Amino acid sequence: MNTDRINYINIGLIILSCIAAFFLPFELFLFSYGILGPLHYLTEIGWLHKKNYFTKGKYDFVFLVIICSILFYYSFFAQRSKQAHDPIFFSNLIALGLMSSAIFVFIKDWLYRIALIVLSFFVLSFFGKSEHYYVWISIFLPTIIHVFIFTWLFMLYGVLKEKSKSGFLSIIVLLICAASFFLIRPDNLNYAVSDYVQKSYSQFDLLNYYLINYFHLDELTEVKQIFTSSAGFVIMRFIAFAYTYHYLNWFSKTSVIKWHTVKRPVLIGTILLWLASIALYIYDYNVGLTALFFLSFLHVFLEFPLNVVSFNGIGKEISGVVQRKG
Repeated sequence: MNTDRINYINIGLIILSCIAAFFLPFELFLFSYGILGPLHYLTEIGWLHKKNYFTKGKYDFVFLVIICSILFYYSFFAQRSKQAHDPIFFSNLIALGLMSSAIFVFIKDWLYRIALIVLSFFVLSFFGKSEHYYVWISIFLPTIIHVFIFTWLFMLYGVLKEKSKSGFLSIIVLLICAASFFLIRPDNLNYAVSDYVQKSYSQFDLLNYYLINYFHLDELTEVKQIFTSSAGFVIMRFIAFAYTYHYLNWFSKTSVIKWHTVKRPVLIGTILLWLASIALYIYDYNVGLTALFFLSFLHVFLEFPLNVVSFNGIGKEISGVVQRKG
């Protein structure tokens, strides 16, 4: 399958995700996160492993796994600890994962690596005093920044490398669809969110609440208003769209990325784990979220080096264009 055909398929998937998000935002998110999400985590982690996680060291990923494991431990097994209730603790763990990833991508010498990681740790200890730091790192970075901004930047990097007109069109369509949710706001809410959906979405509601209040779309006084307010539907449409297309973009590029070219036992194991995760979500959505929390966060952490590579690649491509024009 050639690049143009993949890009046009992606444009179709963007529009399809946009339409679905307009009509059934909460349900679309729960479906995408519970059905498409686990398969994305499993296949992307396997693909990243084959690519050595885009870092210079063979075992760099172990450090990211350890950080993610600490976060998971204090989320579910250390409820009485001070750190378990300290939002800055989580923010610093996530930020350290991102900063360490940048170090692993650019620095090979272990002496410099250790020095920079230690320095990063001390630098982060001076930050987390403001709510803005907590919101951007703990709430936005592993969620909407990961699925929307990083996805768009990864697409932009591909467009700049390939000089593809169809690819350029796809990133423009993505931005237009995202903007449409904020430009076309519901006048009346004929769409009621069921009790099951509200209960299933309860572990994500802070994302909506902070997005609404942080960007002054409305002044919500309590979290449950995300299910009944106009701003709540605006943000939910955007979130559902971002997550759904994030997953579909990954699967649409199978022929290019070739994440499926693994040994048969690995592929069978991946499918079985995926089916087991779907069964958990069907049994109880919140049980599925808890069981797959580590895997979902792990794939975010392990993707950080690739995000750094994309940022660096975009900078190089833009710099090259500027130099040629100069």
